Amino acid sequence: MVTAATLDAAYARCQRMAREHYENFPVASFMLPSAMRPHIAAIYAFARTADDFADEPGVPDADRLRQLDDWRQRLDRAAQPGIPKPPVDVPDEIFVALSHTIRECRLPTSLFHDLLSAFRQDVLQKRYSTWSDVLDYCRRSANPVGRLVLRVAGHHSATLDARSDEVCTALQLANFWQDLERDWNIGRVYVPEQDRARAGATDEDLAARRMSPEWRQVMAEMVQRTRALFASGRAVCDGLGGRLRWELRLTCLGGSRMLDRLERSGYDVFNHRPTLGIGDAPGLLWRAIRWNRQNWAR
Repeated sequence: MVTAATLDAAYARCQRMAREHYENFPVASFMLPSAMRPHIAAIYAFARTADDFADEPGVPDADRLRQLDDWRQRLDRAAQPGIPKPPVDVPDEIFVALSHTIRECRLPTSLFHDLLSAFRQDVLQKRYSTWSDVLDYCRRSANPVGRLVLRVAGHHSATLDARSDEVCTALQLANFWQDLERDWNIGRVYVPEQDRARAGATDEDLAARRMSPEWRQVMAEMVQRTRALFASGRAVCDGLGGRLRWELRLTCLGGSRMLDRLERSGYDVFNHRPTLGIGDAPGLLWRAIRWNRQNWAR
């Protein structure tokens, strides 16, 4: 039987993971309602660990897939009725917390399965032919997170889901453009081949760490598409209240600022990978207060 102390320790482990792992955007931060934070941390710990399996350097693809398959089996056991076994290692602690979160918040396991399918895809697929292919990946790698946050907050709205999907896809895309060099170094390129070919942007430029005019052209197009998703999805913030509204405003604005920095650098992630830091907080907060005056279409 899982005691209250065991459950508290499991959630504490997940919250440490959320605090300690590098992220551009806030995870289970102080801006969230306190009742939501442990649940968001449990979801994050599940997804972060699975994502790390897919990206672990030096591990054969077959071993990564086996780790992800094991993670899925643990998820399915955690979602079953009944009380999970007490933790004996870190993964078990994650699933003790996640099992409780799934029950308390009535979370659909299909959203977790979508995440795992995207992580498996990262192991198996390194290139994307069209923009639609990239969006389909984002539908499973990013959008489930937003929907899970809404469910934890008690929201079950198709309209909010749709706007949340746009924001989450935009955040995922902003991360892709920021990490163009890092992804290239592990064999991945998320910029669609169709758009690259139209602009004449080549692998040879990436291999030479050269942000050519052709790459600047295609990256500018990617950023504008991403801005359009932020602009359309921002309505999810207006549909929420309380502290969650402020959390999501800051998250959207953080993603938008990342795009600003990409543009100002001429998209040259080889010489300056744009990041956000504590120094950005005052400006983002001021923009969150002046939310309705933001220019999202630039």
